[in-house]
Amino acid sequence: MSSETKLRLGTRQSPLAIAQAEETRRRLCEAHGWAEDAVELVKVRASGDKIQDRPLADIGGKALWTRELDIWLAEGRIDAAVHSMKDVETLRPESLTIAAILPRADVRDVLIGASSIQSIPRGAVVGTSAPRRAAQLLHHRPDCEVVTFRGNVATRLAKLAAGEAQATFLAAAGLERLGRTGTGTVLPADEFLPAPAQGAIGIECNTDDAQTRDLLSAISHQESRDTVMAERALLEALGGTCHSPIAVLSEIKSGMLTMKASLFSAEGNERVDGEIKCDPHDQDAARTLGRDLLSRAASAITVLFNGQS
Repeated sequence: MSSETKLRLGTRQSPLAIAQAEETRRRLCEAHGWAEDAVELVKVRASGDKIQDRPLADIGGKALWTRELDIWLAEGRIDAAVHSMKDVETLRPESLTIAAILPRADVRDVLIGASSIQSIPRGAVVGTSAPRRAAQLLHHRPDCEVVTFRGNVATRLAKLAAGEAQATFLAAAGLERLGRTGTGTVLPADEFLPAPAQGAIGIECNTDDAQTRDLLSAISHQESRDTVMAERALLEALGGTCHSPIAVLSEIKSGMLTMKASLFSAEGNERVDGEIKCDPHDQDAARTLGRDLLSRAASAITVLFNGQS
């Protein structure tokens, strides 16, 4: 590829999204021996970035992060789109393919404003827009009050500093990519389970674009892809939405994938847990786990899932 021929990478305009796109460009250039200007970053303002005063679950869900990039791919304005995989809808159009998953970063959550869940002041106001974080917090600390916090990392930290809440959560991976390691307290992943696909960057392209798929495959990390796709298979079986508190931790050790998953009621008082150990490519095992969790869940949990009552 010459410097005159660019691979156009679509990205949202937020600082974290641009950092993820820059990492993708760097990996592509290293893999193919390209100069940096062989990959162009094409920035779009996503619907999810335009609307900051309401939870995404109330106004369209994860599609608000992908809609504009999907359109630009269909129109041929970009060759590929860079996504935070936890923000990508479980069911995607057949016309699009997740061609690469980069090496997954730290999957853990970071608590800002206290040194642990138990040390949050009694009756504290905690800001988050994630049902998973809210439900897990209330499961451990039902005395806390949860208020909606939306916006990028800087916006949420500013809201915290302004006293809109006494604590909040951020993703360790996002802080790391923004060069803000050392902020807050990292929570143990096996005690405060992450979101499905948290910490993973995915690159999507048109399914019929074999050339771009081949270029992107060179930077895909197989172990990260296996864990992310297993977690997305779990989501598929659960029929979860942005209203569904789903937490999952997947690890591959000695050639086997271990997945621990928990579902919560909105208030966190109901919880159901499950675990599997399987071949990393066995996505059916993850789907089976999802169905098993729903079969054992209380109605306060199943009501939050598609097709459940």
